[in-house]
Amino acid sequence: MERELENASGSRAAPPRRLEDVDLFAPGAQEHWYDAYAILHEHAPVQRLPGEGLTPESDAFVLTKYEDIKRVVRDWERFPPTLSLLVAQILESGEMPAHIPDIDAMVASIVSLRPTPELWRAHRKELTDPWVGPGCTRHAAMIERHVDDLLGPMIDRARAGETIDFVAEFARPLPQRVMASVLGFPQVDIPELEEWGNAQVMSYVHGRTHRNLLTPEQTAEKFRLLDGMKDYVAEKTREKRANPKEDMISFLTQTRYEALGRTLTDDEVGGIVYAMVIGGLETTQYAIAEQAQLACEREGLFDAIRADRTAIRTFIEEGMRLRSPTQGLSTRICARDEVFQGVRVPAGSMLHLRWAAANIDPDEFENPLEVKLDRRAATRHLAFSQGPRSCPGSNLSRLEQTIAWNRLCDTLSGIAYAPGNSFAHQGGIMLGIRELWLDLTPA
Repeated sequence: MERELENASGSRAAPPRRLEDVDLFAPGAQEHWYDAYAILHEHAPVQRLPGEGLTPESDAFVLTKYEDIKRVVRDWERFPPTLSLLVAQILESGEMPAHIPDIDAMVASIVSLRPTPELWRAHRKELTDPWVGPGCTRHAAMIERHVDDLLGPMIDRARAGETIDFVAEFARPLPQRVMASVLGFPQVDIPELEEWGNAQVMSYVHGRTHRNLLTPEQTAEKFRLLDGMKDYVAEKTREKRANPKEDMISFLTQTRYEALGRTLTDDEVGGIVYAMVIGGLETTQYAIAEQAQLACEREGLFDAIRADRTAIRTFIEEGMRLRSPTQGLSTRICARDEVFQGVRVPAGSMLHLRWAAANIDPDEFENPLEVKLDRRAATRHLAFSQGPRSCPGSNLSRLEQTIAWNRLCDTLSGIAYAPGNSFAHQGGIMLGIRELWLDLTPA
């Protein structure tokens, strides 16, 4: 990302020049992640983090090569999810752990609905795919309405010569509106939905180290906010169980989960809703905002997708590959001793999978820093992961992005940076630009 950037505090962050300078989790590091990835690829494709594993005597390892991360995410048995260890502990004891008093609704529903790889697949096929998987095409007309409702005022202001904060006025509210509609929440409740969504991702924005650790005070605030969400979702679930509508929550209250041979409890429905909110807002926002930046920075790119709408699909895939919304997560454990890139990784080590670095791995992608509208197999990037635990809402996100860029191409003849952008990102492990001021030229 070829500009001088500010970190969240407004200070200038210095780009790393050598391996000793690379700390992907330091304050302000997100402004120069891509400088760091080039260094890691060359000098330390497997970076050891001493003493930062699940226990003080174990280590964590940052993986940055495409082939390594692809191998990990496709093999649940050799590289079990860290969350599965907690689920196994809960199942063995028969109760929620007392040392985690604020265990969230999503974890509780995982324990009862999808504790194994087989049930994970059944959960996705039966409960989420009809609404946010391949079946999400049912939402196309609804998404178009939300896109047009947001674009109308933006175009009017652009005609009046005003600049537009693309994040606040389009990239952020679009997935909020869509997710509210999918779940069956009134649009007037979106401010609360946004507050709860922010609480859910608090650890990914404000957390420290690769494990996204919050302070006790931050954790208490997170769960204080989420208490309101729990009550709200419980109320809506009761309403829809009694009077179902055409929305996902109504579907979940009425359907029979064949994998377990029963219907879902209200708490289980709440856990699925929790997962939908945490995954359905931030990623799509960041993807659309980063794509807008690429359209501003790469000469002729916006004109190319306007002229050939079939190129929009590759454009959004290239955008997610080149500027991955979620840059990395520490989600896997080695079940046995492993070797990555010649580096021995002991059993029990935690793995931080750096999707964003893998997505610009020159050994996998030709000219990885270019947006190539003719790139073959453009969907093979890891922005949504791969394998059995790939993002269940990836189809919905892709549909939102595709419709958004088609309508932007319909209504605009030009898009450019306005003066005054700081290009500062939020903290944490997601590539979330805080604001993006654009000059839009109506078609």
